[in-house]
Amino acid sequence: MTNKAITWIEINSRAFLNNIASIRRLAGDRSIAAAVKANAYGHGLKEIVGLLRKTYVDYIAVHSSDEAVGARKFGWNRNILGVGYIALGDLDVIFECDIEPTVYNVETINRLGRLSGKYNKNVSLHLKIETGTNRQGMNPDRIETALKAIRKYPGLVLKGVSTHFANIEDTTDHSYAERQLKIFNDAVGRIKKLGFKPKLRHTASSAALLLFDETKFELVRPGIALYGLWPSKETYLSYRLKGGDNGILSPVLTWKTRVAQIKTLKADSYVGYGCTYKTTSRTRLAVLPVGYYDGYDRGLSNLAYVLIHGRRAPVRGRICMNLMMVDVTDIPGVKLEDEVILIGRDSRTGEKVTADQMALWAGTVNYEIIGRLGQQVPKIVVDFDKRA
Repeated sequence: MTNKAITWIEINSRAFLNNIASIRRLAGDRSIAAAVKANAYGHGLKEIVGLLRKTYVDYIAVHSSDEAVGARKFGWNRNILGVGYIALGDLDVIFECDIEPTVYNVETINRLGRLSGKYNKNVSLHLKIETGTNRQGMNPDRIETALKAIRKYPGLVLKGVSTHFANIEDTTDHSYAERQLKIFNDAVGRIKKLGFKPKLRHTASSAALLLFDETKFELVRPGIALYGLWPSKETYLSYRLKGGDNGILSPVLTWKTRVAQIKTLKADSYVGYGCTYKTTSRTRLAVLPVGYYDGYDRGLSNLAYVLIHGRRAPVRGRICMNLMMVDVTDIPGVKLEDEVILIGRDSRTGEKVTADQMALWAGTVNYEIIGRLGQQVPKIVVDFDKRA
């Protein structure tokens, strides 16, 4: 079928399934909760759920009730771990979509307890412990209060206990993560002494899964590693220093567009809003139908490059809402509707533009580069083995 889109994202099914296999080796016999929040890290919830259905992954982890509803619509009939906040008035969705919610407020626990009676259904809870990230999580001194609330309702089952590390990706010094792990283990010990026996402990995000066996417990929650990206250069360095395999992960996503116009500018011509770029000689410019609305960061203005015919075409001028301009003066033969790689690798020349490089240019992290890719950008799952 001919692709008529002017900008689109290709999902490499082979790379994704290979990443899952790598994660399975790291996880051993532990259960896996594949994080598909934020539109599957920009890769498309529908497309990634479709691929995960072909694997032995036990859970998906979503942030919102909308994501859970979408996953069920797309055919996911296994476990769903809800990791984000759901408003008290919207908690019916827990029962309607069979979600296992993460809880850290007594108000949520009480509301779920009452709803379990209304629906005559049990709900499996995952209690999140605050260990030092100071984001979501119940302080350890509130654990007894939470368990007292759970005990009031026959329909509430404490299935899991979790936490999230604050400083495991940004440094090669993991002493803070070790302190968090101790707080978590102490909290689990208290929970067991109070008569609860949660089946699943889970703390391991991608970085923890890659680096620390002691964080894996019964369930692991990989996120960015599923999509073939390293959580940080520090994670990669720590992993390699431990003797880890360099080829364990492969990027899944390639973002493409087409040339929408070609024009020739005279020397001393300005390009784009604010006249931030001025030509110094006769210049051939290609206009691309992509901008910050689609997720191409405005901070990449006059810094980044794209690939056309496998060669680098520098971004000129400011990134617009729906458009951007690149210099193709030194790339012969560029014509209207030629394919352009915004993120990805050109198989002919080996040139590539990575999410990590774009993050460096934009002063952010690879998570944000892919997480902000527009949901309106079409996603196409490609079986590269068969296409070759």
